[in-house]
Amino acid sequence: MNLANKLTLARVLMVPVFIGFLILNNTFGYICSLLIFILAAITDWYDGKVARDKNMVSTMGKFADPLADKMLVSAAFISFVAIPVLHIPAWIVVLIICRDFAVNGLRLVAVSVGVVIHASGGGKIKTVFQMSTIITILLLLCLKGYIGYLSDWLRLIMEWLPLPLMLIVAGITTITGIEYLMKHKGVLK
Repeated sequence: MNLANKLTLARVLMVPVFIGFLILNNTFGYICSLLIFILAAITDWYDGKVARDKNMVSTMGKFADPLADKMLVSAAFISFVAIPVLHIPAWIVVLIICRDFAVNGLRLVAVSVGVVIHASGGGKIKTVFQMSTIITILLLLCLKGYIGYLSDWLRLIMEWLPLPLMLIVAGITTITGIEYLMKHKGVLK
């Protein structure tokens, strides 16, 4: 197993640790979850760079890397639904995860006919926006323990911001999913 694939595997192994800290539902857990998520996001960027720069691009990496991303992002979104202060409805997360299943299914069908579907520009933007949204929400959760000491506007942001961010993520995710399906519908024939 090459270095890029080891970094991808490390990201997968971070997922249960991330969830474990997040469900502690306290400031310490939120801070640890934020740091783990940022580390995982950095490994996502770095494993791709290593794979390209060191000529370590592999078939395993092409499939494991996006899978690791989806595991991490899905774990965060599902966990957010379980945190009452965020007010994130489950249907938003279900929509995001269904899109990912559809695109991954398309990729599996494509590879069975000898076609590899690479990440598109829109897909990369989606991933950046998803990860940025998760980091923003985790930051808000970290500040939650201090809201009593801060102004009312911060309390309002904490209550108001997560839902619109998640709606934007759901919109971008759905649009890029439709783009993948339309662009590669030929492999479904």
